[in-house]
Amino acid sequence: MAKQLDYQTMHAIFTRFQALEPEPKGELFHTNAYTLLVAVALSAQSTDAGVNKATRPLFATVDTPQKMLDLGLEALTEAIKTIGLYRNKAKNVMKMAEILVADYGGEVPSSRAALQSLPGVGRKTANVVLNMWFHMPAQAVDTHIFRIGNRTGICPGRDVDVVERAIEDHIPAEFQQHAHHWLILHGRYICIARKPKCGICPIRDLCPYEDKTI
Repeated sequence: MAKQLDYQTMHAIFTRFQALEPEPKGELFHTNAYTLLVAVALSAQSTDAGVNKATRPLFATVDTPQKMLDLGLEALTEAIKTIGLYRNKAKNVMKMAEILVADYGGEVPSSRAALQSLPGVGRKTANVVLNMWFHMPAQAVDTHIFRIGNRTGICPGRDVDVVERAIEDHIPAEFQQHAHHWLILHGRYICIARKPKCGICPIRDLCPYEDKTI
């Protein structure tokens, strides 16, 4: 685990990320807050591309909790059967729709506590929705962020909660809104798990990783 980088280095790193991608976007297909919530919940232990393949046709007609209830569990299960753990996820999505209709007037709540009270919604999912839809500087820590946070010293920590806090505590405020997207994209395409692409890395000279590749 690399030690936490200093403020000047952190500012320089995120200045470069911002210059390369001023407005980074999540890669999950969605049309509104509800479809985003469902998509993120379905993406657990699955790829965004795999989820998008199933949800694009689904969300064309099912884009509210009530429409999900009208669709029914059997049809939803069939629609998402290409996604890992689809049976359990389908049950959670239906229960989620019931609660949203009954307790929130069919709207997606905008607090972390309310989101995490929904079936199949953990802190990471809640943070993605809060960040992407409600523009709250919430940090969703996935495997990419956890890996590069510890590899580079951007946000080191022994568990996801510590890494999340490191992002909030050490990344300058002006970069907080897009921080987790920049980190995810960097981990997904450059600082990959095996043989990171250090030769094309935009922060190579600022990174303390000892086993850099050429």
